[in-house]
Amino acid sequence: MSFKTAIDQTPLLRNHLRDGLQALGSNSNNIKPNDSRKCEGSVDIDNAVKQEFSSDNRWDYAVGYDGKTYFIEIHPADTSEVKTILKKLGWLKVFLSEKAPELNKEPKSFHWVASKGNHILSNSPQYRQLAQSGITVIGQLTLK
Repeated sequence: MSFKTAIDQTPLLRNHLRDGLQALGSNSNNIKPNDSRKCEGSVDIDNAVKQEFSSDNRWDYAVGYDGKTYFIEIHPADTSEVKTILKKLGWLKVFLSEKAPELNKEPKSFHWVASKGNHILSNSPQYRQLAQSGITVIGQLTLK
């Protein structure tokens, strides 16, 4: 199944699919596709679901690229923010399981794009927590 089809089968997201990286707005500057023709679209998850999940820590974006879904959180990368990001990941996993099962079936990865530099040391317990949760922390994401 394609990213677009999976999004179309997710009622909360279907009207929020945008071409290329358009759903990311100015945050698209932090994402670099190797081949823009392989970009299948993007969704601002946070904006799409904020009414239904107004008090939750929501994940930011999903981007379909070359048969894979990249879940992207744009956020300052400080050790004090790790718990918040892990909460957002927990929310995202429940959301995918309960509200977006077709999107959940797609090959996927989780990325924290540091909006103001990465201030999480690679030998810190917080960095290990993120790695164990499957989250990569980077300054700019290259879609391959």
